[in-house]
Amino acid sequence: MASLKELKGRIKSVRSTQKITKAKQMVAAAKLRRAQEAAEAARPYAERLNAVMASLASKVGGSDSAPKLLSGTGSDQRHLLVVVNTDKGLCGGLNANIVKEALKKANDLRGKGKDVQFYLVGKKGRAPIKRNNAEAIAKHFDTSDVRTPGFEEAEAIASDLLEMFEAGKFDVAHLVYPIFKSALAQDPTTQQLIPVPASEGEAATKGGDALVEYEPGEEEILEVLLPRYVRTQLFGALLEREASEQGASMTAMDNATRNAGDLIKDLNIEYNRSRQAAITTELIEIIAGAEAL
Repeated sequence: MASLKELKGRIKSVRSTQKITKAKQMVAAAKLRRAQEAAEAARPYAERLNAVMASLASKVGGSDSAPKLLSGTGSDQRHLLVVVNTDKGLCGGLNANIVKEALKKANDLRGKGKDVQFYLVGKKGRAPIKRNNAEAIAKHFDTSDVRTPGFEEAEAIASDLLEMFEAGKFDVAHLVYPIFKSALAQDPTTQQLIPVPASEGEAATKGGDALVEYEPGEEEILEVLLPRYVRTQLFGALLEREASEQGASMTAMDNATRNAGDLIKDLNIEYNRSRQAAITTELIEIIAGAEAL
C-alpha cells in the first residue's frame, strides 16, 4: 500500500494534469468553431468546381487533345498516396485512423500488383507509416512552421505533386484525409486526385442537355482549371484536417479531464482510508500502552 505522502503526491500530479487537459479542451473548443466554418465554407466552391470540371471533361472525353492531368499517363502501375495528418498530438485516434486508411489502401493496391509510394503531409503520420514502408516514402511536407496551414501550403504541395507527375514519378495520386462531421466524428476518406477523375452522377448531368459554348475551347479552359482543381482539393483537405484536429482534440481532452476527475476521487478515497487506518493504528497503540501501565 502506498504511503500517505505518495498518495498526496499522486493527487497533486493528477490535478496538475487535469488543469492542462481542461485548458487544452477550452483552446480546442475556441479554435473549433473557426476551423469548422472555414471547412464548411470551402465545400460549396469545391462542389461547384467539380460540376464545371465534369461538364468540361464530358465534352473533351478521351480525345487526344485532352490535357495530361485529365487523360493520365496511359498507365496505372505507380500510385502515390498523399496522406494528410496533423502536426500535433493529443487528438485521440484521429491520426491512427488516417494512417489505418492509408495503409489499407496501400495494401489493396499492392495486392493488385501496383507500386505504392507515400507523400506525407504533417508530422504525426510519419512514424507509423515509415515503420514498415521506409523505402516507399517519396517525400514529406512539413506544415508545423505555420500557425494554420492555408492556401499557400496547399499551393506548395500541389506544385510538388504536379512536378512529380510531369516528371513521370507516378501515374495515379490518391488523397487520404479526414472529413469533419462533428466533434465526435471525423471520417478518413480516400479520393483520386491525379489524374482528375471524371465525375459521375449529379455533377456530370447537372444542367441536363443545355447547350453551352465555351470560349476559348474546352481544352484551353481545362489547362487552367485542372491545376486549380488539384490546389482546391488539397486546400479543402487541409481545412478539413484543421477542423477534425480541433474537434478530436476537444473530445479527447474532455475525456481526459473526466478520467482525471475520476482518478482523483479514487485516490482521495484511498488516501482517506489509509489516513483512517493510520489513525486507528495509533489509537490502538496508545490504548494498549495505557493498559500496560
